[in-house]
Amino acid sequence: MPSPHGGVVRAFVVEASPEGAAAPTVVWHAGSPHTGEPLEPLVAASRARGIRLVTFARPGYGGSTPRPRRDVASVAADVGAIADALGLERFATLGYSGGGPHALACAALLPDRVTAVSVLASPAPYDGDDDWFAGMHGPAALRAAAVSRAERMRFAETDEFDPGQFIAADFDVLGGEWGAVGRDAGRAEQFGPGGLVDDDVAFTRDWGVELGDVRVPALLVQGELDRVIPRAHAVRLVAGLPDARLWMRLDDGHVAVLRVVPEVLDWLVERAGDTAD
Repeated sequence: MPSPHGGVVRAFVVEASPEGAAAPTVVWHAGSPHTGEPLEPLVAASRARGIRLVTFARPGYGGSTPRPRRDVASVAADVGAIADALGLERFATLGYSGGGPHALACAALLPDRVTAVSVLASPAPYDGDDDWFAGMHGPAALRAAAVSRAERMRFAETDEFDPGQFIAADFDVLGGEWGAVGRDAGRAEQFGPGGLVDDDVAFTRDWGVELGDVRVPALLVQGELDRVIPRAHAVRLVAGLPDARLWMRLDDGHVAVLRVVPEVLDWLVERAGDTAD
């Protein structure tokens, strides 16, 4: 569909039932990289709860028009346009990893539409402090992005997957139903590195939105053993959000936290009921 920023944004809708228009809706913000296509375990968990699931590809991913130098906040206009096209008045927003900041931005900038927000393994806003990188197994990509987009693009030319960023529990989950995340990331490669580069650059710049502007209930899920986005990021998010709670998963890493997605969906649906018109 057309993007308010120009070009197109590729979106998908998975109806909960033939009466899906009346079902609670959750907009999913995928991690980096992604294609925007619905992930099988997310679809199954949503349908089991009567949830209408909306997914989409951020600019530069999955056929959505690239938008170099975009900031995190710009996603809200795209999501607002998707909601308008689908006739959605209210919805919850859920983000994993690189999708987390974008889910929070929607909660802040679409306050009359977003009922609640949850993020799993999400980075916190970058403030220029080198401590932001502390605990990351491989921060080189984000460090390059903090220098410039050109530097991040150069890094992408030689970047390779580092298995050391995941713990055993992550590989266990990737070997099961949430292997869909890895397969989707693999499919994303056909669209080139631009989407991932622009995500990383956006994370290491001013997001264009403040955490304090997120006034809806927020649920954070964090793996204590996460080597990609360390627990300190969740601590920063909790401190900055006005109405937040944290589920710390003591035995989980970056991917293993996805096991709690069904319970997170339950929490989001409960919040939607609390704020229904």
